[in-house]
Amino acid sequence: MQQKHFDKVKNDKGFIAALDQSGGSTPKALAAYGVPETSYSGEDEMFDLVHEMRTRIITSPAFDSDYILGAILFEQTMDRKIEGLYTADYLADKKGIVPFLKVDKGLADEAHGVQMMKPIPGLDDLLKRANERHIFGTKMRSVIKTADSEGIKAVVNQQFEVGKQIIAAGLVPIIEPEVDINSPDKEECEDILKEEITQHLNELKEGEDVMLKLTIPTKANLYKSLIDHPMVVRVVALSGGYSRDEANEKLKANDGLIASFSRALSQDLNADQTDEEFNSALEKAVNSIYEASV
Repeated sequence: MQQKHFDKVKNDKGFIAALDQSGGSTPKALAAYGVPETSYSGEDEMFDLVHEMRTRIITSPAFDSDYILGAILFEQTMDRKIEGLYTADYLADKKGIVPFLKVDKGLADEAHGVQMMKPIPGLDDLLKRANERHIFGTKMRSVIKTADSEGIKAVVNQQFEVGKQIIAAGLVPIIEPEVDINSPDKEECEDILKEEITQHLNELKEGEDVMLKLTIPTKANLYKSLIDHPMVVRVVALSGGYSRDEANEKLKANDGLIASFSRALSQDLNADQTDEEFNSALEKAVNSIYEASV
């Protein structure tokens, strides 16, 4: 199964859907979906509602493996079921879509112009559970805000250090050092980031495959050498706060870079839509992101 997933992610056309909003970003995701905070009380109800939203997306006929290679899940989503199957099994068996898991615990406070990942206690146990749930790979996010080379180096070091722990557990890590799209020196951040990532990639041994999730660069095709690197399975792009149209246009300028959008995928979906309206809005989003990715 892992080899089949690996081949699909590496070679097939399409993009990766990010459905991994966690505790902090769930209220915003629900509000954008037309479910205000006043309509639920407490975390349990909130997570029930967001699982309903994700279930509606995943079970939609528009959520199709001809266009979507993989989907990134939140830990709670991995542990819940869709139509009697654990979410990852539903994705793989019913949809032919590769399941990934977000493993980070959020961002630390800003220092040296970056936000590192918070510590991830119990990561080994989580990875063990991910294997039991038939997850293929993982994702973890840090954020770069200014071109502080010390800060960027620290972010990339941390990402690859945790990445190796994930590889040792038999999973493929998505390394995500996001450059803030509003950074005053975004282009310089990206130059430094590329250099740091390249250095780490060159030190990986055979079998230590990684994926990268990066902000769409200011200079088109800046990351082409990362896309072509033998240790990289795929390089995917986050929408980073751009609207879908803007993210798609920027993505099209970069050969071989594919989308892994979250907000840009779901921005036109609403809880009050009929199934017909919902599926139509999702199909339009999926088609446009696919076109930008290929």
